[in-house]
Amino acid sequence: MISLPKIARPALLIGTLFAMALGSMATAEDRFKDVEITPIKLSNTTYMFVGSGGNIGVSAGEDGVLIIDDQFAPLANKISLALSQIQTGAPKFIINTHYHGDHTGANAHFGKMGTIMAHDNVLKRLASDNKTAPEALPVITYDQGITVHFNGDALKVRHMGPGHTDGDSVVIWSNDKIVHMGDLFFKDKFPYIDLKAGGSVEGYRDNVSAVLRGLDEQTKIIPGHGALANKSDLTRFKHMLDASITWMKDQKQSGLSLAELKTAGMPEKWKGWSWQFISEEKWIETLYNDL
Repeated sequence: MISLPKIARPALLIGTLFAMALGSMATAEDRFKDVEITPIKLSNTTYMFVGSGGNIGVSAGEDGVLIIDDQFAPLANKISLALSQIQTGAPKFIINTHYHGDHTGANAHFGKMGTIMAHDNVLKRLASDNKTAPEALPVITYDQGITVHFNGDALKVRHMGPGHTDGDSVVIWSNDKIVHMGDLFFKDKFPYIDLKAGGSVEGYRDNVSAVLRGLDEQTKIIPGHGALANKSDLTRFKHMLDASITWMKDQKQSGLSLAELKTAGMPEKWKGWSWQFISEEKWIETLYNDL
């Protein structure tokens, strides 16, 4: 065995850690290198951007550019490029629908040029992580909501209580009949409800119900994840939530354990809502732990 001089050992350790950090960064870049940011035009001034992570809402017009959510940090330049193909100029405003990294990852990039706004609890949760850069933090926060008058419309940003997390917002266009749901809507999929971040199964369902009451058949719905949707899609999602809650309450009254429920599974009608991140078993576990 070759014994290294004591002075050389710290240098070797630092070099190894540096190499590991570079490797981690390269892995992150590789993960997103083939991602394309695809714009979908919803009105004269409104777009939905699809990439990797939460769907982005965009308002672009005479007043400038506003975005709702900004996906992962390595996609910041791709998002900027996609925005520049619609309209020049960095976003003036960035609205975060909640704090998760697939919706706020590029905050540090866009926060240097624009103003980030979000619910009070988004700031609290982002600021509690010492890895969050100061420029990634919301500058304007609110309790119940805020209205942004921009590009000929009034964007009503509303917080309705615990659901996906304790800091969720939906954004409703007053004129264009468009709504961005954030992660209060996973189209055709079981939702992720972050119970450790103040989420609530019944609160989630009630928030979806509250949004539905204000929509009509012409409303275009930007889900947190999934393809552009309409009222029928959101209604179907709400029916799944209702059925899941009723089913779990019945099962718990029968005294079945979580393990037994996972083995038996949900009614056949809802099995197709399972997906990679929230499988049927994970959804059963979420329902069981919160109800």
